Amino acid sequence: MGISAGLNKLGYKITGNKRFTGLPFKFVYLNKQPFSTGPFSFLDIGCGNHSASSTKGFFPNCKYYGLDLNRDYNNDENDFKLMEAFYELDLEKSDLKSIPDGMFDYINLSHVLEHIKNHELVLERLLPKLKNGGIIYIEYPGFRSTKLPSMYHSLNFFDDPTHVCIHSHRDLANLLMKNDMQIIKMGTRRDIFEIIAIPRKLVSSLLHRWRLKGIVFWSLLGFADFIIAKRK
Repeated sequence: MGISAGLNKLGYKITGNKRFTGLPFKFVYLNKQPFSTGPFSFLDIGCGNHSASSTKGFFPNCKYYGLDLNRDYNNDENDFKLMEAFYELDLEKSDLKSIPDGMFDYINLSHVLEHIKNHELVLERLLPKLKNGGIIYIEYPGFRSTKLPSMYHSLNFFDDPTHVCIHSHRDLANLLMKNDMQIIKMGTRRDIFEIIAIPRKLVSSLLHRWRLKGIVFWSLLGFADFIIAKRK
């Protein structure tokens, strides 16, 4: 099997000139779904840092909906133009009734639950927003993150004072299954492209006097866990 074929099998996109670019880990399973090549509805919980532009770059046919606590998390007007709608909501306080049930093919919930005290109630309110057969991707710091060294407030779970809860596969899987979800896959998040890029980022950091953030080492050290589930 050639490099291109092997990477495609793992869920990575190959560009027309035979150079490859890695999909973000949260999109690898999504890329294998039938609806990923046509229009599908995508709800991004915590949609800062130009996530709309990034997501539409990988999936230009998706109907992108963003949800965040406010509009000011490193987005610009172009990001909002790419959104079908933006929900400015506090997940801990909102009943989410402003979002229709059965609306989304895919919900991304990446590094959000660890910041929410009433995460069980939030999930119970959020899951009905999926269509039948819809997928939710959840990513969160795992127990391994509590043993990692501190590095610019981003490598150890306890470095971030806004972290209020640490989750386990078992607890989240049980909660999902009680809410008519089928567990597809779960484990430790490892992204081969992020690991390969570490030496380049180290050199760039030294040359430009940047502080190398702990997130660079997440995949190598197994900072985060993930769970993928489908609505029955």
